[in-house]
Amino acid sequence: MSNLKRFVCGMLLLFFLALSGGIFQASAQDATTTDSAATAAVSNPDGASPAGGAQPAAQDPAAVEEGKTLFTQNCTACHAISDEVVLGPGLKGVTQRRPEAWLLAWIKNSQKVIASGDKYAVDLFNKYNKTVMPSYDFSDAQIRNLLAYIDVTGSGSPANANTTTGGTPEKQQVNGGQTTQVDAGGISSSYFTIILGALLIILLLVLLVLVLIVSLLSKFLKDRKDLTDEDRELLDQKANLGKVVNSNTFKGGVALIFFLIVGKVALDSVLGIGISQGYAPTQPIAFSHKLHAGQYQIDCSYCHTTVYKGRSANIPSANICMNCHNAIKPNSPQIKKIYEAIESERPIEWIRVHNLPDFAYFNHSQHTNVGGVECQSCHGQIQNMEVVQQISPLTMGWCIDCHRKTQVNTEGNDYYDKLLAVHNSKEPLKVANIGGLECSKCHY
Repeated sequence: MSNLKRFVCGMLLLFFLALSGGIFQASAQDATTTDSAATAAVSNPDGASPAGGAQPAAQDPAAVEEGKTLFTQNCTACHAISDEVVLGPGLKGVTQRRPEAWLLAWIKNSQKVIASGDKYAVDLFNKYNKTVMPSYDFSDAQIRNLLAYIDVTGSGSPANANTTTGGTPEKQQVNGGQTTQVDAGGISSSYFTIILGALLIILLLVLLVLVLIVSLLSKFLKDRKDLTDEDRELLDQKANLGKVVNSNTFKGGVALIFFLIVGKVALDSVLGIGISQGYAPTQPIAFSHKLHAGQYQIDCSYCHTTVYKGRSANIPSANICMNCHNAIKPNSPQIKKIYEAIESERPIEWIRVHNLPDFAYFNHSQHTNVGGVECQSCHGQIQNMEVVQQISPLTMGWCIDCHRKTQVNTEGNDYYDKLLAVHNSKEPLKVANIGGLECSKCHY
């Protein structure tokens, strides 16, 4: 073996070992960093130092959860639980700024408090462009629960670790103020792609080393003098590419592969008729779910008012948009389109993204209200989308597969008592067991 070949083999071996060690080390470091960042993000979402500031007293989780519901349904359009001003002031630390009695009176009837001449209320009213906050018919207990939720969220308490709109990922990796979804194993999808690419490079390097080894072995054998004529003839023979290409076996294999590819493309095209997965049309107004549902955590039902009680989730009218945008960014070019639609007395022509065929019946409230299905189960991480796109295929097979896997929540519902008695099985009651696979459920 020449010195050059020894040098090349040595360098390839060293590179292979260094690359392998670097990948495993980076993977371990990334998992550790991810765990640390996720823990910090959960325990301290506002980015404040955990060492400073007083922590609120322990709150009843049920009360905080009720407060969360009240806040998302009534307050998110105008307030953020931070120092940020939306339409009204940020609510972080509001219970430290004002006494409870004042907050109870203000939430129930802010105009009455202003009319009483309360200096703080009058100053607040003037500071925020004399925008009148609606009155709410809440009980004192409901308001206290609402304030408890604001306290817990504003302080970054772990009790509020999973109160963001949308799904609850196993972990989140914080990077430059943004969060990247991380699976339960601690590796983000982007990093997983990098690992696959690195493994491909390693395989190519291994192949190169094997080729080099074969070349060296061939040279070594050729220098031996004890080889028979048959061995030397076998060693000297070269692959005849033309003979291989012209063989019937090769031609038959190529023809088979060609017809298989054409058949697969044709079958996919036929089966894809009516499936719009990945469809993301440009809307007449650039509405960002990432901003509204993600950053400001506006509840879905605030705009889609029938999402929990109707067959379909309605498209919001311009009036709902104007609840906020009569004061928020009214001069924005996109918001001006809403004004133009109202002034011309014509609806905004939103382009429908998710659409089922007319012969398929689907009831939104049956899934979201009764079944407790999260929006993200069908629509994907909608709170992270600048432009809405169809994530799920919405095919019959996709629906049936969900019915086969989804367990029916029968707890506390007397309607299912007799069904459970008839079911009488150690296996949990699935949607498929209560008629979820019957044709007439969706087609009639």
